[in-house]
Amino acid sequence: MATVLQQQGLMTSGEWSSALGAAIERARLAGDPVDGSTYYEHVLTALETVLNGKGVADLAELRARRDAWARAYSATPHGQPVEIDRFR
Repeated sequence: MATVLQQQGLMTSGEWSSALGAAIERARLAGDPVDGSTYYEHVLTALETVLNGKGVADLAELRARRDAWARAYSATPHGQPVEIDRFR
């Protein structure tokens, strides 16, 4: 996703690197384990931060989509496509 956003000119590689590094550092300072188990959360936080900062989407909208995805994913049988629209 970060690569596509860069290809579309919505962020630079430097912006992405800084956002991801900052997300990881904030989590580390808050006591996050340094074992890679929460890396996806840092990536998501960094993406949300960049998109919000660029005015592409606000944090409330992004968090609502994230929550809808989690509900849809949890309710979807293995091997079936996840349909997020039913859970928005």
